[in-house]
Amino acid sequence: MVVQVVFVHGIRTSATMWRAQIAHLSERGIPATAVDLPGHGSRMGEVFTLEEAFRTMDVAVRGAAERGPVLLVGHSMGGLLSLDYVGREDPPPVSAFIAASCTAIPRGVGLAAYRVMARGFDALPDHGLWIAERVLDRTLPAETRADFGAGGYAFDAQDTALRSLSVLDLLAAVSRITVPLWFVNGQYDQLRVNERLFVQLAPHAELIVVPRTTHLVTAMRPRVFNAVLDLAVATMESGAAAGADGSSTPPAT
Repeated sequence: MVVQVVFVHGIRTSATMWRAQIAHLSERGIPATAVDLPGHGSRMGEVFTLEEAFRTMDVAVRGAAERGPVLLVGHSMGGLLSLDYVGREDPPPVSAFIAASCTAIPRGVGLAAYRVMARGFDALPDHGLWIAERVLDRTLPAETRADFGAGGYAFDAQDTALRSLSVLDLLAAVSRITVPLWFVNGQYDQLRVNERLFVQLAPHAELIVVPRTTHLVTAMRPRVFNAVLDLAVATMESGAAAGADGSSTPPAT
């Protein structure tokens, strides 16, 4: 069966941030779905809740699993939610997982500081969008720049979403993940703060740090991230072939 890929976007962005990755997979004949979480993208008018976010992910994953083994890919907030989702005691039908820019525990002083900073930007005219757009113009390549914000920015959902993340027990979740797992971080990503701890909790995982790259690793270095997708798909296909031969599945690394 053909590998199926499900993408989960980060906070404020939407499914459009994955267009470069979906185009790359499409050229390889690999089906992919990118969801919009509540309060984001095409669902901007909705209220963000963890329950609806997880329901959205679960519907996409289980639908994809009917067609083949699922590779789940999450970035930032989407990665944090996906860590909790994949690491459930009763795990969903996910065969492999790429967690991008999400090796941080969303609690305590760090989360509080981020929320204060976000509120500060929200208090600026137009939510400080002109500052963000200027930074994105200077850091993102032409092939992803327009796609990153094409679905709009979910400013109204941001604080609610950030506050809700504090209830996630990511340490327990990460320790329960047994499927092939890749942590992908940009060298200058602020969410690398608990990177070593996450790797210790999932010793079978592979850590990939992309040089000269920020938190927006998927958009800033799309070709590198596409290579990680290829690695994950190849690992899944290799494992499936080994299983069909009656041999053991090779490790993710």
